[in-house]
Amino acid sequence: MCLVRADHPVPTFPPQLASHAEPLDAAALAAAGYATVVHLPVADSTMVEARRLAADPATRLPAVVIADRQLSGRGRRGAGWWQADGSLAASIVADGPAFGLTTASPQPVWSLACGVVLAETIRACEPETDVRIKWPNDLEVAGRKLAGIIVEAHASGRTIFGIGVNTAGSGTAAPAGLRDRIVTLPDLVGHALSRSRLLAAWLQRLQLLLREMDADPAALARRYLPLCCLTGRVVTIHVGTQQHSGLCHGIAGDGGLVIDTPAGPRTFASGSLTPPGSEWHQ
Repeated sequence: MCLVRADHPVPTFPPQLASHAEPLDAAALAAAGYATVVHLPVADSTMVEARRLAADPATRLPAVVIADRQLSGRGRRGAGWWQADGSLAASIVADGPAFGLTTASPQPVWSLACGVVLAETIRACEPETDVRIKWPNDLEVAGRKLAGIIVEAHASGRTIFGIGVNTAGSGTAAPAGLRDRIVTLPDLVGHALSRSRLLAAWLQRLQLLLREMDADPAALARRYLPLCCLTGRVVTIHVGTQQHSGLCHGIAGDGGLVIDTPAGPRTFASGSLTPPGSEWHQ
């Protein structure tokens, strides 16, 4: 593994960085297969550094960027993302060969696979947490958001997985508009979860799932179904200026959300379950 600590100038921010951030275990990350590690005390967003790594053909993959404190995290559709200092804020750069696949081309279903594996990994680390997936890639416990994922296809042909998990702190410290929407692992189990342990287990599980999907495309839906918090519920999906409601039947083989609408069953490849305008912004 190439362990890299960013040596370029870091912007000056208010001195609020949590000194109790759990140290990263470089040996565990190396053993899990990370070839490049960038550890930032403070970052606007780990995605920015990850894009730089993705654009550099010399970057050894898989690469991970981890920040102890992230100031301007973003979710899907530009929504803001808050989490306590010391929580897991990371972006992973990879391609097919980095995952042991014969093809380098990223697939749209990799995003859903990332969510499945993150939910399974958190459950394995903290078995008492009933973590569920809210399509496409939010992780929730009892309706409160625990983690979020954003996946980008880079022009280089590489894929960037942005992961934010509330592994530390308490939701009571969140901005007023978020306190009733989020939860942290310490809120649930009384202690923080090691970022290194979670990242190491996530990578190994994702590699295995992608290989399984390569051999059997139906594997994703099978793994997703028991984790889906929407199956059997009436949901409303917003697609552009239109909205569609109906009973959710999980996901199709291509990752689309299956809803039994009044006009009949439909599969939605994209859309939002959050009403427009209700997203939180910093």
